[in-house]
Amino acid sequence: MGRPAPRPLLLALLSLAVCRGRVVRVPSGSLVRVVGTELVIPCNVSDYDGPIEQNFDWSFSSSGSSFLELASTWEPGFPAQLYRERLQRGDILLRRTANDAVELHIKNVQPSDQGHYKCSTPSTDATVQGNYEDTVQVKVLADALVVGPSSRPPPGLSLREGEPFELRCITSTMSPLHTHLALRWELHRGPVHRSILALSHEGRFHPGPGYEQRYHSGDVRLDTAGSDAYRLSVARALSADQGSYRCVVSEWITEQGNWQEIQEKAVEVATVVIQPTALQLAVPRTVSVTEGKDLDLSCNITTDRVDDVRPEVTWYFKKTPDASLLASHMLARLDRDSLVHSSPHVALSHVDTRSYHLLVRDASKENSGYYLCLVALWAPGHNRSWHKVAEAMSAPSSVSVTWLEPEYQVYLNASKVPGFSDDPTELQCRVIDMKRVEAGVRLTVSWYYRMNRRIGDEVVASELLAVMDGDWTLRYGERSKQRAQSGEFIFSKEHTDTFSFRIQRTTEEDRGNYYCVVSAWTRQRNNSWVKSKDVFSKPVNIFWASEDSVLVVRARQPKPFFAAGNTFEMTCKVSSKNIKSPRYSVLITAEKPVGDLTSPNETKYIISLDQDSVVKLENWTDASRVDGVVLEKVQEDEFRYRMYQTQVSDAGLYRCMVTAWSPIGGSLWREAATSLSNPIEIDFQTSGPIFNASVHSDTPSVTRGDLIKLFCIVTLEGAVLDPDDMAFDVSWFAVHSFGLDKDPVLLSSLDRKGVVTTGQRDWKSTLSLERVSVLEFLLQVHGSEDQDFGNYYCSVTPWVRSPTGSWQREAEIHSRPIFITVKMDVLNAFKYPLLIGVGLSTVIGLLSCLIGYCSSHWCCKKEVRETRRERRRLMSMEMD
Repeated sequence: MGRPAPRPLLLALLSLAVCRGRVVRVPSGSLVRVVGTELVIPCNVSDYDGPIEQNFDWSFSSSGSSFLELASTWEPGFPAQLYRERLQRGDILLRRTANDAVELHIKNVQPSDQGHYKCSTPSTDATVQGNYEDTVQVKVLADALVVGPSSRPPPGLSLREGEPFELRCITSTMSPLHTHLALRWELHRGPVHRSILALSHEGRFHPGPGYEQRYHSGDVRLDTAGSDAYRLSVARALSADQGSYRCVVSEWITEQGNWQEIQEKAVEVATVVIQPTALQLAVPRTVSVTEGKDLDLSCNITTDRVDDVRPEVTWYFKKTPDASLLASHMLARLDRDSLVHSSPHVALSHVDTRSYHLLVRDASKENSGYYLCLVALWAPGHNRSWHKVAEAMSAPSSVSVTWLEPEYQVYLNASKVPGFSDDPTELQCRVIDMKRVEAGVRLTVSWYYRMNRRIGDEVVASELLAVMDGDWTLRYGERSKQRAQSGEFIFSKEHTDTFSFRIQRTTEEDRGNYYCVVSAWTRQRNNSWVKSKDVFSKPVNIFWASEDSVLVVRARQPKPFFAAGNTFEMTCKVSSKNIKSPRYSVLITAEKPVGDLTSPNETKYIISLDQDSVVKLENWTDASRVDGVVLEKVQEDEFRYRMYQTQVSDAGLYRCMVTAWSPIGGSLWREAATSLSNPIEIDFQTSGPIFNASVHSDTPSVTRGDLIKLFCIVTLEGAVLDPDDMAFDVSWFAVHSFGLDKDPVLLSSLDRKGVVTTGQRDWKSTLSLERVSVLEFLLQVHGSEDQDFGNYYCSVTPWVRSPTGSWQREAEIHSRPIFITVKMDVLNAFKYPLLIGVGLSTVIGLLSCLIGYCSSHWCCKKEVRETRRERRRLMSMEMD
């Protein structure tokens, strides 16, 4: 049938959409197909990007010279009569893949389909630019590929995990051309199929997803068995290997360097069923064990595997009876290499290959609960690998740990009872009649105190003194914390069944009832201790009748009268009552006699002797009589005080202050009582001279820089003394203020031996002190300053030689102050500032004149130039 003419409108639209220079292309070279397979030939137009679909016509020629119309995308009547029936059945069809591409599909290729196929596109261009058609050759070969299992029908294999198996696929080809075969093993489980291992047409192996590790380890292999058999070998079957195995073979040929798959066939080889490994576990349902004993649990394994499988056993512990591992704690694990991983105090062992024992040492209440045994069987794989073939968990085993409470009694007695205050007290708390006290039980003690009296109708609550925890930690109560830290309270553990409490120095506040509480502690799995029992002792009352301490001191004077320069002696006798083992310390004091107003209400401490017989000078400051006072112990309760070469200034009332000390342990002492003796008076019945001091100055007001002269004059009233029998200590003081509101400052002093001492000052004026006559002393201030103003007075201490030849120190006397004024010299003060001011003014005036002259001569000079015309103009203006 001839080709009908195209319609003009359609051709016009196509001519607008087609790009100039287009090329129609089909696969280069030749295509090879096998009878019965499907042929697909793609065709496309290059350099086309229009929005309108391109039309394609297909033609066929068996020889390549005369073509028959085969199919068209836009003319239904285009095919030849020979192919219309196949087009109607769908054996030949065109499938558009894009606007510029189409595919020719021929199903069930026959030998008559071998030939040349031409793809062309209509042209409406005025001029031809490009290629509007292309041809490809198709070769059709007879089916020479044979694929089949090693036996028919396909066998069914029943295996257990870990066992090996092999599958074979028979394939061959008798194709006249040089073709290559590719083979792939697949596993089908329902709608899901997986590629196991493939051999490509280029001779390369490709493991499927999930089989890479097994292929590289050698567990899954593909090799040949003869010239036409391909063998799939699995060294260790897994549960995932169950399913239907298919062998897929494809035949490939190369044309001009390009590979073409010409056909593919698949055959079911075998069905593999993996039987699960039987694994059962047996553990005791209930177990009871005494606390402190060992807990032994067995896990017995029953399995149908007799080959080389290794078990992995794990024990778990939990508080609830369900069989899940939620909220469980792993106790021990035995891995497949027989290495044990366990918690402390837990051991895992096996009697034989089918019995495993869990041993929990020294069971406690915390071990009560439910125990689970988890077993996994591992089978060896290729290249020293292992895989799990079975796993099972036992039913929970209920374990109860019972506690046999220890029995014992507690007895408290006082090994030392105080008779006085400050005596030691010692209590012993003993544990007797112990029964069922195991090695894992630890005994501790707590000490309590309770007063004897009641508060109203309520009994006074007990106070905790100390408590010992299970880890031997001793904690003090509020009442005893400070005294225990200072060592007054001592808590100790003498033996495993004996505890002691000692009070080094018992006070009246410590009287009352004491009792102890012994606690039994049980060690837990984590090495902690839990209290299981408390037993109280009967109270012990600590009490003694208290009486007030009495201390009496009597002083006497063996020689009631003596003169100045003689030795004064006084003895003190001490008696005490209700004081335990007393020792005495003595302090000698002195007071001015009644009526002496020189230093009223002043008590002077002279010398002391402590309870250890150590003598110490207190406020004795007379350097010339350092060895002039002696205090000694005559007897245990009698002391003697002596003062040699007494002076008139020593007159006064002397007493013995005695303190009684009681020992409180070791070298420590406690003050028990203090008492003061009766006074012994030293009174010199002599009438000596009376000394007075006054200050005089001829220059009470001076100008700064002048000399200040101050005289200290001593006058004598009463008895006349030889000047050689008198000496004076003179000191000058100044108060640098208009009043006497500041502390006096020592200026200079002259002792009776003529030694002068001058105080330190911060200004430039200097001082000198000299004795002018027997009763006059001169103080001079050289180069006086403004700071030297103020009130000046002198202090005089007379010394008189006694008939015995010793020097007696008289009472210190003070003069009345005199006020010294230091004036400023106005002329001298302003002389230098005036001279400096006049000099500076003169220099500045001369400098100003010089600057003005220079400025007017050089800087401000201005020249005036005038022309004759201007001069004439001025003259004419004047004439006018």
